[in-house]
Amino acid sequence: MSTVATDAPPPAAAKAAERKRMTPWQRLWRDKVARTAFIGLCVLYGCAAFADPLTPYGMFWNDSELANAAPTRIYWQDRSGAIRSPYVFPVERTFDPATFEQKYTEKRDVRYPIKLFVKGEPYSMLGFIPGDIHLFGVDAPARLFLLGSDINGRDNFSRLFFGGQKSLTIGFLGLLISFPVGIIYGAVSGFVGGWVDNVMMRIAEAIMSVPTFYLLIGMAAILPAGMASWQRFALITVILSFIGWAGLARIIRGMVLSIREEEFVQAAVAAGMSEFKTVLKHVIPQTASFVIVAATLQVPNFILSESGLSFIGLGIQQPDASWGNMLKAALDNVNDLIKQPWLIAPGFAIFITILCYNTVGDVLRDVLDPKMHGTS
Repeated sequence: MSTVATDAPPPAAAKAAERKRMTPWQRLWRDKVARTAFIGLCVLYGCAAFADPLTPYGMFWNDSELANAAPTRIYWQDRSGAIRSPYVFPVERTFDPATFEQKYTEKRDVRYPIKLFVKGEPYSMLGFIPGDIHLFGVDAPARLFLLGSDINGRDNFSRLFFGGQKSLTIGFLGLLISFPVGIIYGAVSGFVGGWVDNVMMRIAEAIMSVPTFYLLIGMAAILPAGMASWQRFALITVILSFIGWAGLARIIRGMVLSIREEEFVQAAVAAGMSEFKTVLKHVIPQTASFVIVAATLQVPNFILSESGLSFIGLGIQQPDASWGNMLKAALDNVNDLIKQPWLIAPGFAIFITILCYNTVGDVLRDVLDPKMHGTS
């Protein structure tokens, strides 16, 4: 009786070998939760970038006769029960003389179909592409408020998209300022060492001790009352960035203290390469995996900071939209919030964004960890 020898590796070893051959992107995409979170972020940023054509109304459009209106009811059937293309009815505001509450009643004499690719308010997409075609909408006098209207009769659904432009952008702008400063500062401090390292780290610790939130409140108190929202937005971004780099610098410095003892770094120094060039070419690239993970986890901090400041009235000001000041406007009507739950949609958007970023960052940490590459 003969036996047949096989050289096939066990399933666990084959799976580990396959994982080693995969790129970090492939390992990230293979994780279903991370893939869903990444797609969610792409959708959020896509909606913010193309808010003008995707929404039925502009950020500043309003109908003062429809303040605090409920979401528009969309109908799919006629009176006989037959299926029709979606349509709405215009509404009329009335006041109840007994309770002094405003009510909206539908005028059902004329149907207004919801149309695709309708001509509406002119806009400049991405700041330089003119247009006036919106993905969907209805003809006047009907209005399409998917999330109701605010106290000024502005469409909450449209402003949710425009608010995301500021709340989502501030994270990347903050990274462009704080991360290069923190990476280079920490790398130089750790590589040079000695008294230079001590002085640089004491400066970083002094900056870390500054209470960021109270600093922003203090600066907001001395700003001119007529300061434009974009100027406040730029100021918030700069302040958060130039304070947030210190923590990253300390971590990078600790990593560099270990990296500088590696043989390839010592060989570069022995070959006569300058210290600054050695740091840029050989030391900083070794921290790339940590920096990528730190970036995905730092963006939510910027988003929460901007939203928090706008929420207390120190960030983006009305009539410009941000998720923070939309939440503030919702809580100004806290007594009606139970009747108008759609007003907390910006808070839900913030929650989804933070959850997606943290999910991607958590998976990236495992994907870029060499110790995890051989695990099943």
